[in-house]
Amino acid sequence: MNPSSATTTLDLIRHGIPEGGRRYRGWVDDPLSEKGWAQMRAAVGERCDWDAIVSSPLRRCRAFAEELAARHGLPLTIDERFKEVGFGSWEGRTKAEVSADDAQRLLRFADDPVSARPEGAEPLDSFRQRIGAALEDVLAHHRGERVLIVGHAGMIRMCIAWTLDLPDRSLYRIQVGNADITRLKFVEEAGYRLPQLHFHAGVLA
Repeated sequence: MNPSSATTTLDLIRHGIPEGGRRYRGWVDDPLSEKGWAQMRAAVGERCDWDAIVSSPLRRCRAFAEELAARHGLPLTIDERFKEVGFGSWEGRTKAEVSADDAQRLLRFADDPVSARPEGAEPLDSFRQRIGAALEDVLAHHRGERVLIVGHAGMIRMCIAWTLDLPDRSLYRIQVGNADITRLKFVEEAGYRLPQLHFHAGVLA
């Protein structure tokens, strides 16, 4: 193989539904529900195409990553930088609770999450910086390999945005369902790197 050429494949999987149902968790560390475990196991099946697994430290991601790594004997890295974006005053609240006094609140947030952020939420430019730094480290340490990254909806949105150079304002126009899988590829040739989105919310084949 030409040492100046390499293709690195990153498969990103969002956690399944946690205990307590759907809500803005951010850094709230709820575990996976029984349904959430079933969703993730079904999404991956018995496949083991990866050379390594990287996971958010939060339990709804980490527990599944640990199970999968142990089952297939894969190296596992827990990276704090891949945790979800912090939602500030929305942490732990449902959509109904957030929008109870303002029916348009969530639409304004989805349309412009930069200007319409919850009080105390993590700034999106800081979020982009930590996700970008984490991705650069994965690409450096696993060059030419296939890696599964277990994470969150917002984290996956930002990985896509970083790969495609999308503005932060566009983040919540990308929908990410529980146990959805996204594939990114990074093709390198003689020092030049081309980032690619191969599929989003797809199925492993």
